[in-house]
Amino acid sequence: MPLNMIKLCVGVSDVETLERNAERSDWRIVHTRMTPKRAAEIEDGGSLYWVIKGSVLCRQPILDISTVGEGAASRCEIKLESRVIRTAPLARRPFQGWRYFDKDVPPDLTAAEATDLPGDLVRELRELGAW
Repeated sequence: MPLNMIKLCVGVSDVETLERNAERSDWRIVHTRMTPKRAAEIEDGGSLYWVIKGSVLCRQPILDISTVGEGAASRCEIKLESRVIRTAPLARRPFQGWRYFDKDVPPDLTAAEATDLPGDLVRELRELGAW
């Protein structure tokens, strides 16, 4: 099973906005300060799971992780596929930066399950066990 990452999707209010922005090349590279020590495990089929408004709602497969620059000016660049894959909603508290994400990873939604219902409604239906 590949190792994944999880990160807050700041400034994005819904998955549709992320899907539109993911088509632009400048949105396919995520910059972080710290390079993951387990980058090789992540590059072997891992994804970046996005937390949008308090829930994990989607993921993007990771293509490459590299460190740019040297010393205090160095940073990590995570290159993502433009494809955004919706997942079952999973509540998540806010946190800083990114985290490894290998336990309790939400399953991908099928095309039939990935409806145009608002994320809040989908999350509530799942919590109630109605969906």
